[in-house]
Amino acid sequence: MIQSENYPMIAKTLASLEDVLAEELIALGANDVEIGTRMVSFTGDKALMYKANVHCRTALRILKPIYSFKAENATEVYDALKQLDWEDYLSLDKTFSVDAVVFSHIFTYSKFVAYKVKDAIVDWFNEKYEKRPSVSVTNPDLVFNIHIAHNKCTLSLDSSGESLHKRGYRVAQTEAPLNEVLAAGMILKSGWRGESTFVDPMCGSGTLLIEAAMIALGIPPGIHRQRFGFEKWGDFDKELFSDIYNDDSGSREFRYRIVGSDISPKAIAIAEKNIRNAGLKKYIDLSVQSLQQYSEAPDQKGVLITNPPYGERIKVDELTELYGMIGERLKHLFTGYRAYILSYRKECFDSIGLKHSRRFFLFNGALECEMREYEIFSGKRSEHIVKAEPREREERVAPDHYERNSREGYRRSKSAGDGKSLPQKRSFGDKTKGVKRSYGKDDKFPRQKDEGLGRKKFSLRRSPGKGRERQ
Repeated sequence: MIQSENYPMIAKTLASLEDVLAEELIALGANDVEIGTRMVSFTGDKALMYKANVHCRTALRILKPIYSFKAENATEVYDALKQLDWEDYLSLDKTFSVDAVVFSHIFTYSKFVAYKVKDAIVDWFNEKYEKRPSVSVTNPDLVFNIHIAHNKCTLSLDSSGESLHKRGYRVAQTEAPLNEVLAAGMILKSGWRGESTFVDPMCGSGTLLIEAAMIALGIPPGIHRQRFGFEKWGDFDKELFSDIYNDDSGSREFRYRIVGSDISPKAIAIAEKNIRNAGLKKYIDLSVQSLQQYSEAPDQKGVLITNPPYGERIKVDELTELYGMIGERLKHLFTGYRAYILSYRKECFDSIGLKHSRRFFLFNGALECEMREYEIFSGKRSEHIVKAEPREREERVAPDHYERNSREGYRRSKSAGDGKSLPQKRSFGDKTKGVKRSYGKDDKFPRQKDEGLGRKKFSLRRSPGKGRERQ
């Protein structure tokens, strides 16, 4: 069998999910894994690129860099890209679009950079054929990504197409839906992999419930997507992709329950539609009720993860009372659970009235949030800490987790207190700030099992306008 060529790739993600994404890539067999800011770089072959798109729960895009250069102005960007042989990537009968990401004092307008890249491409074809490929904003055949950091420019092919957070199962949504990548990241950071009951008592459109079910069953997040960007590439290997898409070796049994509820009947109706579309109805129990109406926990022990209203897009008259009720219900009903609450207001966490055991710093859209872990137990906390099994806690935590999160937490808390903005560099627990941290296959770093496709076989069917159908 001919081995495919290895090449560098970049997986984009949300801020603070880089460590989880690195674990996912290592589990898939990625080499030379390095954590950056909202991205993880790695090397691998074509099969790994396909796997990363199908399997990575915390990736937004998988990029394949094709050209790097330096430029001090827009004209130099244009001139450098005119030197490429664009027929290696694009033909006159295909449409394309350009995404631009700019972090530079030289280039301050990303759309202008995208226009210059587009001009270089169409001018190259016009000069050679007196014809040009068309630009399509809605459904292009190829997407080029130009990333500029100061004067360093990287042109990449976007192998994903639409952002990977668009799983394909969401058919309806509530007013403030949780991003699917963030939801998966929250669950993976908690350490839950399906070994107990999962509860979201404020489930909204059901995103956390669906992501939890897919994690527990080993169903890849990309299984419901209609298409990936690489399927339009000239070197697309349909047989290889079909083998990866239909590989169900990572499927798992789930012996517990996933329980969701919401005070809004409309939200539960939306969640039901999404869960049914994801094919997960038999694994998820839904009910219309508030957390305050719970008379008992769904099981003796488990994990509770929820995203309550913050008072931003969803308006809550008395946030203090809401979060106080959450704390009271957790303490009196959910003994034996680990609970994770996402919010961004310090006063909300203060109102819960419970001592958190860990903090995770995340972004929900533009909001800089925290997810706090609460270990719910009876009696005094000091007695619980003495009795806790150290091994059980260590298995859930990455080696540098406490250092990374406590340092970032101190910086963010201090910044919130004095009103100063936060610096962009992050150290991820390394002694030297700003230094990328590398992980190889032999390093001691938590790995997930390679995840497969669930139990049902899927085949590729081409049906214009309908995308991929389940068999």
